[in-house]
Amino acid sequence: MNASRDAAAQLSERACKKHDADAALALLDRSIALKHRRIALIRYLHAQYLDAPLEARHHEYVKAIAARLSEEAVMRVVKAARGRFEGVG
Repeated sequence: MNASRDAAAQLSERACKKHDADAALALLDRSIALKHRRIALIRYLHAQYLDAPLEARHHEYVKAIAARLSEEAVMRVVKAARGRFEGVG
């Protein structure tokens, strides 16, 4: 694993297991920088769930992605995000 992925794994552990809103926001920022789509939506929902201080740019990014997806695809992303919140995924 490279350093960037190691850092992401550590952030993910903090966000998911310790409910760290700052870590969730850092993961979202990383996904936006890497132009992720599905994972960015999941990370956005997670950051929102943890009451992270989301900015307009976060909302705009995921809104643009969601606008390109079918309703079914968005529902699959929401289900995946919910699984992560509940420790299933």
